[in-house]
Amino acid sequence: MAPGLTVLILSLLLGLQPITTDLYLPALPALSSGFAAPMAQAQLTLSALLLAFGLSQLIWGPLSDRFGRRPILLIGMTAYVLASIGSTLAPSMGLLIIWRTVQGAAMGAGVMCARAIVRDLYTPAQGARAMSKGLSGLGVIACLSPPLGGALSDLFSWRIALLTLAIFGAVCLGLIALRFEETVKQKNPRALQPATLLKTWLMILRNPTFWAFSALSGASYGGLFTFLASSSFVFIQVLGLSKTAYGMLMFSNSLAYIVGTFACRWLIARLGVRRSVAIAGALTLTGGSAMGLLALSGLRSPWAIMLPQIVFMLGHGIHQPCGQSGAVSPFPQAAGAASALNGFLMMMAAFFMGGWLGRHMDGSVLPLVYGVWFWSVLISLTAWTLVQKYGDPVGH
Repeated sequence: MAPGLTVLILSLLLGLQPITTDLYLPALPALSSGFAAPMAQAQLTLSALLLAFGLSQLIWGPLSDRFGRRPILLIGMTAYVLASIGSTLAPSMGLLIIWRTVQGAAMGAGVMCARAIVRDLYTPAQGARAMSKGLSGLGVIACLSPPLGGALSDLFSWRIALLTLAIFGAVCLGLIALRFEETVKQKNPRALQPATLLKTWLMILRNPTFWAFSALSGASYGGLFTFLASSSFVFIQVLGLSKTAYGMLMFSNSLAYIVGTFACRWLIARLGVRRSVAIAGALTLTGGSAMGLLALSGLRSPWAIMLPQIVFMLGHGIHQPCGQSGAVSPFPQAAGAASALNGFLMMMAAFFMGGWLGRHMDGSVLPLVYGVWFWSVLISLTAWTLVQKYGDPVGH
């Protein structure tokens, strides 16, 4: 495949995650009131999706090592389109949660394969730069999703926002079917044998480089998820913004992330992965701490949250390419399994944070603020300790 086509496919597959979560965020309050369901149930449409997303990767990963990336992508994207249509037509909150769970499981095939494809095609040293290009594309999709979701919800309804996901999934499915070429050079016929699978997982879990970068990507995604899961309620219901204004704030959030991915490529070329991550750790801690201190001082405004969040997202744009590619880099023969475990750990952080938010959202900005602050401390500590000690991009 031509390099431009590879980056486009990576961008679309990685972009499944933000468009599936971000596009309907502006509609969450309306969705909750439309079904006369509590806020915790509305948030379950996001938490259940992410739990299924994380768990499914443990199955998709070994399957893709055994049969290749292409058949897994075709199956996963077909299921994603069908689940998107089911979500659009759901007559109750319970059925919506079920269809979103199926959608999350299908999404796992696309995102997991994208991370594995990077390891299939690139050396470890090139992997972080290639991943940052794909994640720049993800950032563009993330930029457009909340404003588009807000506009569709205001003009039509949350159902139209969910129908847009079916269209996006169909575009991805068509591109994979027509243009994607298999990237696994040698399939592993024993990848699904229980003994081989257990041996592969133990090998990955014993690798300190995997844990260093998985801790980084997991904590960084935990911080982002905290903001995503609570921001629509905070900005729309607590601070009184319209859905469209909220969508524009989310646009600025994603734009900062795109700038971070470009900074990632610039920094890696000059300083290497470890020093780039250390610099990003300083950005992350500055953003999270500023958000927390402004809230503690009694300042309640959208920009008291958004300006620190933008600094946090600049760091996030560096941590994610380095973390996701670094976790998979030591395992060229088991990239699917390593990508799956890395994705599973990221989603576990998000799932447990979603449960905490569901219990602690109290009609104030504090759960969002304290959550982001907590993760920013964890991210910076990981960046300055584990990654510095074990963050050899070639592995051990």
